[in-house]
Amino acid sequence: MSDAAQPTAAEVRTAAEAVKTALDRHLAAVERRTGEDDPAVYAAFNELAAAAEAYDELLYDRYDEVTPFEIPGADDSLPPYAGPEEPNALSVLIRRDYAVVEPQRLLAQAQRVEAAEFEDGAEAEASGTVHGALGLLFGEFEPDEIASRHKEFGLEEADSTLWVLAADEPAEPGEWLETPFEQPDPQQVVCRFDVSSVFDDDLEDDAEDELVEEEDDEDEETGPERSATDRVDR
Repeated sequence: MSDAAQPTAAEVRTAAEAVKTALDRHLAAVERRTGEDDPAVYAAFNELAAAAEAYDELLYDRYDEVTPFEIPGADDSLPPYAGPEEPNALSVLIRRDYAVVEPQRLLAQAQRVEAAEFEDGAEAEASGTVHGALGLLFGEFEPDEIASRHKEFGLEEADSTLWVLAADEPAEPGEWLETPFEQPDPQQVVCRFDVSSVFDDDLEDDAEDELVEEEDDEDEETGPERSATDRVDR
């Protein structure tokens, strides 16, 4: 970076003062917390995160130094709830992903459903494509039933998420059918629940780290008494 583009020492100092102010405001908001999802705490957290990030960037640009701490960005979480205090309606947005791991099982299930529909002797046109079988099965079974019986249909669960949004009034019939999955207002989200194998991997990594630490502690405690053979066996 050229000298002309570098921030001044005064700008860095101003950014540092902004961090101090944001820290005081965050602590004050925490001390006055009115609940688990207090919007004042959330806003103070975002202010602190923004001030710390700005200071860190200016510090690096001016002095080629970084701060010894890192505050997670606010983009990874929902904004403070700004919906009605007493909602009269709600929307539940659900996304469930699956992998088609056994196409033949999927096709067989679809053909059974189709055969039952044509048991009166009419000619059945059993679906011979995966997308046709999916359309038939999801038209026959509720999504929750497919979720509970996914293995029977040759499917494997992947990530899923559920969002609950509050509203003042129910939507008018047909109001959102043309665009049912428009980006929801994050400030209307009451809660969300995510399921992902990523979380399982994190837990496994944590467990492995704990196991390694325990083994290291055992090595330190028993190391002098252990033979070379013992170490090789492990």
